[in-house]
Amino acid sequence: MPYVNIKVTGGAEAPSAAQKAELIRGVTELLARVLDKNPSTTVVVIDEVATDNWGIDGESVTARRNGKET
Repeated sequence: MPYVNIKVTGGAEAPSAAQKAELIRGVTELLARVLDKNPSTTVVVIDEVATDNWGIDGESVTARRNGKET
């Protein structure tokens, strides 16, 4: 049973319900095509992570974005 976990930043740029549905469908189809995995046993989870909890190069995404806005 494949398990795929997609993590994206939440808030204003979080994917819409339609975009999430497309990601789930697309990943499921990809695993079926490339790895011959059964779609009925493929699990896809999308986690929205607050930008305060997502770090790049030693600082949070919130801080990085605030620094670029000022």
